[in-house]
Amino acid sequence: MFHHTGQRRTHKNNIRLALLLCMSAGVVNVTGFIAFGILTTNVTGHVAVFADQLSNGNFSSARMIGLWMLTFLAGAFFSSLWLRLTTNNKRFAFTVPIIVEIIILLLVGYFGYDFDYSIVSTEIFGGSLLFAMGLQNALVSEISGSVVRTTHLTGMFTDLGIALAKSIYGDVKTKAALRPKIMLYLVIIFFFFFGGIAGGLLFKRYYYHTFYLPAFILMAVMIYDMFRFKTVLFFRRVKSKRGLHSFYRR
Repeated sequence: MFHHTGQRRTHKNNIRLALLLCMSAGVVNVTGFIAFGILTTNVTGHVAVFADQLSNGNFSSARMIGLWMLTFLAGAFFSSLWLRLTTNNKRFAFTVPIIVEIIILLLVGYFGYDFDYSIVSTEIFGGSLLFAMGLQNALVSEISGSVVRTTHLTGMFTDLGIALAKSIYGDVKTKAALRPKIMLYLVIIFFFFFGGIAGGLLFKRYYYHTFYLPAFILMAVMIYDMFRFKTVLFFRRVKSKRGLHSFYRR
């Protein structure tokens, strides 16, 4: 899911990535809103509130929201910069940002019970989750070539609407080319919603420990991808050695 980029990346890779990470983001989005009263997976709503608070002279609230927007940006910046610094080392290029996100979610889940609704506490928990979501969104966007966005749905609904319109009035080839895209958009939207519903239901019982669920999903995806990558490399080496042996036998 993570190691295939560019032309080597398939529609199936994007579907798997969207399914699991959109579900994870959906859980974080709803759980973060219920737990801390903060939308943690996008910045659009924060821009509106930021402008409103500034216009009303509530500079303390505006500062806090501005900080959240910067933490989302910082997460995206860190993720993208790390991918470029480790281009030649695929083993660590994708695992480190995911590990950072997992650690953040685990810490929020563990220390969430200390949340006291103060400004400092809200800034810390909200900023941490926004950083994690900015990190994930940039990571997935870089890997998929900006095809998959896991933390917000505005662009997905727009792209889905355009694709559906083209599928009605397009020719046969256009319709055939649009089917995989429509499927991908529907998967992203559905599993983001599914993750949100799951997060809302689980929070009623497990409270802040619900953040362990998206951390577990990310951990499972990372382990699966690393294991699969090593397995593919192993079989390639075996095949290569067999080819060399057959060459020398000639």
